[in-house]
Amino acid sequence: MEGRSNGSSSEADVVPFEPAASTPGHADQLDAAGETILQLIHRAAGVAEENSRHAVEMAQKLSHQLRASEDRVAELEVEAATYRERAERAEQWLRRIYSEIDNRFLRQRDNHRGTPQRREDGRPRSDLN
Repeated sequence: MEGRSNGSSSEADVVPFEPAASTPGHADQLDAAGETILQLIHRAAGVAEENSRHAVEMAQKLSHQLRASEDRVAELEVEAATYRERAERAEQWLRRIYSEIDNRFLRQRDNHRGTPQRREDGRPRSDLN
């Protein structure tokens, strides 16, 4: 025991290693375990491959949907710009029509009644201005 306390080991402390495969039953168990592990690896690889294939299909489907959505957004933006332009033109026409009505009818009526004429900004004119 004195040999152990100073850190050195003796031959009695070394246990010889004997492979378990030396007996026929152990070899069969080892082969069966190896085959089982390989089958599990193949099965896991198949599942991973199927998941990968499914993910690629979904990504392609979503990519097509995204492209279709982007195309539709572009169409709607063009349509919105068209309606915005038409609304602006309609507003210009309404201002022109209002101005024409104001100039032709309201000012004529004011002149016939003897009321002061309106200025361009819509306020009555006075002799002081």
